[in-house]
Amino acid sequence: MKKGAKITARDIKTLIILVVFIILVIFKISGENNFKSSGDVPGKKDITSFEKDGIINDGLTVHFIDVGQADSILITMKDAAMLIDAGNNADSQLVVDYIKDRGITTLDYVVATHPHEDHIGGMDAVINAFEVKSIIMPRVESTTKTFEDVLEAISNKGLKVTPPVPGTKYPLGEAEFTILAPNSEAYEDTNDYSVVIKLQYGATSFLFTGDAGFESEEEMLEKGYDLRADLLKVAHHGSRYSTSMEFLEAVQPKIAVISVGEDNDYGHPAPETLQRLRQAGAEIYRTDESGTIIATSDGKAIEMLNP
Repeated sequence: MKKGAKITARDIKTLIILVVFIILVIFKISGENNFKSSGDVPGKKDITSFEKDGIINDGLTVHFIDVGQADSILITMKDAAMLIDAGNNADSQLVVDYIKDRGITTLDYVVATHPHEDHIGGMDAVINAFEVKSIIMPRVESTTKTFEDVLEAISNKGLKVTPPVPGTKYPLGEAEFTILAPNSEAYEDTNDYSVVIKLQYGATSFLFTGDAGFESEEEMLEKGYDLRADLLKVAHHGSRYSTSMEFLEAVQPKIAVISVGEDNDYGHPAPETLQRLRQAGAEIYRTDESGTIIATSDGKAIEMLNP
């Protein structure tokens, strides 16, 4: 513009259009940088931030919490929440914090599948930290301090233990779960007392097996239960003494999740079990490789967020 030239209304209009265009370009670039397509797999930190931002809040969400060589599964369905097992004693604060970080103050159900420390170690801390509406535990006792701590926490909260009765159904928001095991009152192996649960949400289903072994699996097969499930939580950290081929043929899982510690002393998951899972056509996910694993369902399909 020449010195002394006047700024016309047309010049002002052109300048405004240019500024608006620049702002729109900046917003577009910023939006593209912050967007993750469904094809992107979020890492551990991404998943945590997604949940805290409320992105994972519709439908059903199942969290296979990374507690090493142990089990802890948090299930949320809108305003309803359920915890199956609570890891080792050393995992107490980790499990409590994980639940609190999701804004949960009440657990509709707490399930202690069986009284081994790697499943109930953090259970007393969970009971003490949250309002618990119902607690389900099998009719088997243990002389360990860990088990006594759980009983003390239950007593202090004035809770009544509900024993698992196969065939019993419970609501969880818009979902429903059914108890499938244990089916006997006495087992040689404590693992076979494990509470086995089938969770159904719309057309999708999940099977949680604790540490149930071959004997418990055989009983469920003999009872003729509908064991079919899209996602199977593999029993006993992938032990060779669980997850028989006959059981897998009945379950027909598309997805198998193994909660297991990295470089553990037990050789879990066993090569034989992994082979059976592959033979069954299941896609395998492991906490020792991926950390906490999260599955979501809209009632039509299951999406894995951290393979």
